[in-house]
Amino acid sequence: MTAETRQSGSPTLVEDLLLLLFQPRSGTIAGENTLFYVLAGAVLADLALNEQVTVADRRKVRIVEGHAPSDDLLRSAWDYLSEKPRGVQTALAAIGPELRKPVLGRLIERGDIRQEDRKVLGLFRTTALRDGGNGRRARLLEQVRRVLVDGAEPSVRVAALAALLSGSGTLPQFYRDIPWSTPVIKRAKELEQGNWGAGAAAEAVTRTMTATVVNSVIVTTTVIPRS
Repeated sequence: MTAETRQSGSPTLVEDLLLLLFQPRSGTIAGENTLFYVLAGAVLADLALNEQVTVADRRKVRIVEGHAPSDDLLRSAWDYLSEKPRGVQTALAAIGPELRKPVLGRLIERGDIRQEDRKVLGLFRTTALRDGGNGRRARLLEQVRRVLVDGAEPSVRVAALAALLSGSGTLPQFYRDIPWSTPVIKRAKELEQGNWGAGAAAEAVTRTMTATVVNSVIVTTTVIPRS
């Protein structure tokens, strides 16, 4: 599979997720060891939210005919799934490995993250990632915080984003902004299971599909040491 860098319209869910996983204080991305599974999960969840894929028999993912996405990253995944229904973990493994670079490229192009060239010991050139300063990450983080900490009813998109963030296993790293408390853990687990509340007015099949994706991410990433 290949994933093009051209972007179309508003940021995709996978862009929002990678932006949240970016840690401005250190210039690193949380959960690098399992990142490609998590990013692939966001792509599948985005397709589900847009009603472009659904769950087939035996928990496989199949496309919804005639609903091909226009975004290149999503379309690449949709084309792969169009060949035949795939198990979620199979799809994660196929879709994920080539996502990091183009998604990060989009964030840099949008100004959400910037690259900074610098020298180490005055000799070796390296590239560091820095916050773009446009406030988009802070706004996303506040939306997730209101849901997990304040108990606000989420939009469908924020519910999926929070569920994926929780499923990635990196939520404890956000303790400065989202306290790692028992109520937060409980709320995060509810979102992982698709219990989004009345405010997230998604069809049951969409919640089920997203929950299936998130829990497949959890199952897949728990066998790999997280960073």
